Amino acid sequence: MIALIDYGAGNLTSVRKALAAIAAPVVIPAAPDALSGVSGIIIPGVGHYGATAALDDTWRRGIARAVDAGVPLLGICLGLQYLFEGSDEAPGVPGLSLLRGRCSLLPSTLKVPHVGWNTVELTRRSPLVEGIPTGTSFYFTHSYAAPVTDACVAQTKHSAAFAAIVERERVFGAQFHPEKSGDAGVRVLRNFVEITGSLTRHVTRFTDH
Repeated sequence: MIALIDYGAGNLTSVRKALAAIAAPVVIPAAPDALSGVSGIIIPGVGHYGATAALDDTWRRGIARAVDAGVPLLGICLGLQYLFEGSDEAPGVPGLSLLRGRCSLLPSTLKVPHVGWNTVELTRRSPLVEGIPTGTSFYFTHSYAAPVTDACVAQTKHSAAFAAIVERERVFGAQFHPEKSGDAGVRVLRNFVEITGSLTRHVTRFTDH
Protein backbone atom coordinates (compact mmCIF):
# COMPACT_ATOMS: atom_id res chain seq x y z
CA MET A 1 0.00 0.00 0.00
CA ILE A 2 1.34 3.44 -1.03
CA ALA A 3 0.62 6.35 1.32
CA LEU A 4 -0.04 9.55 -0.64
CA ILE A 5 0.51 12.55 1.65
CA ASP A 6 -2.18 15.25 1.37
CA TYR A 7 -1.08 18.64 2.67
CA GLY A 8 -3.12 20.78 0.27
CA ALA A 9 -0.32 21.35 -2.24
CA GLY A 10 -2.27 20.78 -5.42
CA ASN A 11 -1.43 17.80 -7.57
CA LEU A 12 -2.59 14.97 -5.30
CA THR A 13 -5.55 14.06 -7.51
CA SER A 14 -3.46 13.74 -10.68
CA VAL A 15 -0.83 11.63 -8.91
CA ARG A 16 -3.54 9.41 -7.48
CA LYS A 17 -5.04 8.90 -10.95
CA ALA A 18 -1.63 8.02 -12.38
CA LEU A 19 -1.10 5.43 -9.64
CA ALA A 20 -4.56 4.00 -10.27
CA ALA A 21 -3.63 3.59 -13.95
CA ILE A 22 -0.83 1.21 -12.97
CA ALA A 23 -3.04 -0.57 -10.42
CA ALA A 24 -0.99 0.64 -7.45
CA PRO A 25 -2.86 0.41 -4.14
CA VAL A 26 -3.11 3.86 -2.53
CA VAL A 27 -4.21 5.23 0.82
CA ILE A 28 -4.38 8.89 1.88
CA PRO A 29 -3.52 8.83 5.59
CA ALA A 30 -5.44 11.19 7.83
CA ALA A 31 -2.74 11.14 10.52
CA PRO A 32 0.93 10.14 10.81
CA ASP A 33 0.05 7.00 12.79
CA ALA A 34 -1.60 5.67 9.63
CA LEU A 35 1.86 5.39 8.02
CA SER A 36 2.45 2.28 10.08
CA GLY A 37 2.43 -0.73 7.81
CA VAL A 38 2.54 1.07 4.45
CA SER A 39 5.01 -0.15 1.83
CA GLY A 40 5.88 3.27 0.40
CA ILE A 41 5.23 7.00 0.79
CA ILE A 42 4.78 9.66 -1.90
CA ILE A 43 4.91 13.38 -1.11
CA PRO A 44 3.52 15.31 -4.12
CA GLY A 45 3.16 19.05 -4.45
CA VAL A 46 3.18 22.19 -6.55
CA GLY A 47 3.46 25.86 -5.70
CA HIS A 48 5.09 27.68 -2.80
CA TYR A 49 7.47 25.92 -0.42
CA GLY A 50 5.57 27.45 2.49
CA ALA A 51 2.77 24.95 1.84
CA THR A 52 4.92 22.24 3.42
CA ALA A 53 4.44 23.95 6.79
CA ALA A 54 1.06 22.19 6.88
CA LEU A 55 3.05 19.06 7.75
CA ASP A 56 3.71 19.76 11.42
CA ASP A 57 6.30 18.16 13.68
CA THR A 58 4.07 15.13 14.26
CA TRP A 59 3.93 14.45 10.52
CA ARG A 60 7.64 15.09 10.13
CA ARG A 61 8.47 12.61 12.89
CA GLY A 62 6.06 10.06 11.45
CA ILE A 63 7.60 10.28 7.98
CA ALA A 64 11.12 10.12 9.43
CA ARG A 65 10.25 7.02 11.49
CA ALA A 66 8.88 5.28 8.42
CA VAL A 67 12.00 6.10 6.39
CA ASP A 68 14.24 4.94 9.24
CA ALA A 69 12.29 1.67 9.22
CA GLY A 70 13.17 1.21 5.54
CA VAL A 71 9.97 2.45 3.87
CA PRO A 72 10.79 3.97 0.44
CA LEU A 73 9.85 7.63 0.04
CA LEU A 74 9.31 9.57 -3.21
CA GLY A 75 9.03 13.36 -3.35
CA ILE A 76 7.56 14.94 -6.49
CA CYS A 77 8.34 18.55 -7.51
CA LEU A 78 7.80 20.51 -4.28
CA GLY A 79 7.96 17.14 -2.55
CA LEU A 80 11.53 16.66 -3.84
CA GLN A 81 12.52 20.08 -2.47
CA TYR A 82 10.99 19.14 0.88
CA LEU A 83 13.46 16.25 1.17
CA PHE A 84 16.28 18.79 1.60
CA GLU A 85 17.08 21.02 4.57
CA GLY A 86 14.97 23.93 3.36
CA SER A 87 14.38 26.46 0.60
CA ASP A 88 15.14 30.14 0.10
CA GLU A 89 11.50 30.48 -0.99
CA ALA A 90 10.38 30.10 2.64
CA PRO A 91 13.49 30.43 4.83
CA GLY A 92 11.66 29.81 8.10
CA VAL A 93 10.12 26.51 7.00
CA PRO A 94 12.35 23.49 7.55
CA GLY A 95 12.58 20.57 5.17
CA LEU A 96 12.80 16.94 6.19
CA SER A 97 16.63 17.13 6.07
CA LEU A 98 16.83 13.64 4.59
CA LEU A 99 19.19 15.13 1.99
CA ARG A 100 21.82 17.79 2.53
CA GLY A 101 21.55 21.22 0.93
CA ARG A 102 19.00 23.98 0.34
CA CYS A 103 16.85 24.81 -2.66
CA SER A 104 17.28 28.16 -4.38
CA LEU A 105 15.72 30.29 -7.11
CA LEU A 106 16.72 29.43 -10.66
CA PRO A 107 18.87 32.12 -12.32
CA SER A 108 16.86 34.71 -14.26
CA THR A 109 19.00 34.46 -17.42
CA LEU A 110 16.17 32.30 -18.79
CA LYS A 111 12.46 32.70 -18.09
CA VAL A 112 11.43 31.74 -14.56
CA PRO A 113 9.34 29.79 -13.71
CA HIS A 114 10.72 26.92 -15.73
CA VAL A 115 7.59 25.48 -17.35
CA GLY A 116 7.44 22.81 -20.02
CA TRP A 117 9.31 19.78 -21.31
CA ASN A 118 13.03 19.42 -20.74
CA THR A 119 15.52 16.60 -21.05
CA VAL A 120 16.96 14.75 -18.09
CA GLU A 121 20.59 13.61 -18.20
CA LEU A 122 21.28 10.55 -16.08
CA THR A 123 24.49 10.66 -14.05
CA ARG A 124 24.32 7.29 -12.28
CA ARG A 125 22.16 4.22 -12.00
CA SER A 126 19.10 4.04 -9.80
CA PRO A 127 16.12 1.67 -9.63
CA LEU A 128 13.91 4.73 -10.08
CA VAL A 129 15.19 5.17 -13.67
CA GLU A 130 15.12 1.53 -14.80
CA GLY A 131 14.12 1.56 -18.48
CA ILE A 132 14.55 5.35 -18.82
CA PRO A 133 17.20 6.38 -21.41
CA THR A 134 19.34 9.39 -20.63
CA GLY A 135 18.04 12.41 -22.55
CA THR A 136 14.38 11.51 -21.93
CA SER A 137 12.06 14.53 -21.67
CA PHE A 138 9.78 15.17 -18.70
CA TYR A 139 7.37 17.97 -17.78
CA PHE A 140 8.59 20.62 -15.31
CA THR A 141 6.93 23.58 -13.65
CA HIS A 142 8.95 25.27 -10.89
CA SER A 143 10.96 28.36 -9.94
CA TYR A 144 13.15 26.89 -7.19
CA ALA A 145 15.37 23.85 -7.51
CA ALA A 146 17.62 21.56 -5.52
CA PRO A 147 21.41 21.67 -5.90
CA VAL A 148 23.42 19.02 -7.72
CA THR A 149 24.95 16.96 -4.91
CA ASP A 150 26.13 13.39 -4.46
CA ALA A 151 22.46 12.43 -4.09
CA CYS A 152 21.82 13.47 -7.69
CA VAL A 153 20.86 10.65 -10.08
CA ALA A 154 20.00 12.95 -12.98
CA GLN A 155 20.21 16.64 -13.72
CA THR A 156 18.54 19.15 -16.00
CA LYS A 157 19.72 22.57 -17.08
CA HIS A 158 17.61 25.74 -17.13
CA SER A 159 20.07 28.64 -16.93
CA ALA A 160 21.98 26.45 -14.46
CA ALA A 161 22.12 22.75 -13.71
CA PHE A 162 19.83 21.46 -10.98
CA ALA A 163 18.89 18.09 -9.54
CA ALA A 164 16.11 16.48 -11.58
CA ILE A 165 16.18 13.09 -9.82
CA VAL A 166 17.72 12.30 -6.44
CA GLU A 167 18.30 9.17 -4.42
CA ARG A 168 19.87 8.32 -1.08
CA GLU A 169 19.25 4.78 0.10
CA ARG A 170 15.42 4.51 0.19
CA VAL A 171 14.75 8.23 -0.35
CA PHE A 172 13.93 9.31 -3.92
CA GLY A 173 12.80 12.53 -5.58
CA ALA A 174 11.76 13.84 -9.00
CA GLN A 175 11.66 17.58 -9.69
CA PHE A 176 9.49 17.01 -12.77
CA HIS A 177 5.90 15.79 -12.70
CA PRO A 178 5.85 12.11 -13.68
CA GLU A 179 2.05 12.16 -13.62
CA LYS A 180 2.14 14.71 -16.48
CA SER A 181 5.08 13.24 -18.40
CA GLY A 182 3.48 10.58 -20.57
CA ASP A 183 4.83 7.04 -20.79
CA ALA A 184 8.22 7.96 -19.32
CA GLY A 185 6.56 9.47 -16.27
CA VAL A 186 4.37 6.43 -15.81
CA ARG A 187 7.51 4.29 -15.95
CA VAL A 188 9.09 6.32 -13.14
CA LEU A 189 6.01 5.90 -10.97
CA ARG A 190 5.84 2.18 -11.78
CA ASN A 191 9.52 1.82 -10.90
CA PHE A 192 8.92 3.41 -7.52
CA VAL A 193 5.91 1.24 -6.79
CA GLU A 194 7.96 -1.81 -7.75
CA ILE A 195 10.72 -0.65 -5.38
CA THR A 196 8.14 -0.74 -2.59
CA GLY A 197 7.20 -4.31 -3.49
CA SER A 198 3.60 -3.37 -4.29
CA LEU A 199 3.90 -4.55 -7.91
CA THR A 200 5.75 -7.38 -9.61
CA ARG A 201 8.98 -5.98 -10.96
CA HIS A 202 10.19 -6.38 -14.56
CA VAL A 203 13.74 -5.00 -14.78
CA THR A 204 14.95 -3.23 -17.92
CA ARG A 205 18.24 -1.36 -17.84
CA PHE A 206 18.45 2.18 -19.15
CA THR A 207 20.89 2.81 -22.00
CA ASP A 208 23.93 5.03 -21.58
CA HIS A 209 24.41 7.48 -24.45
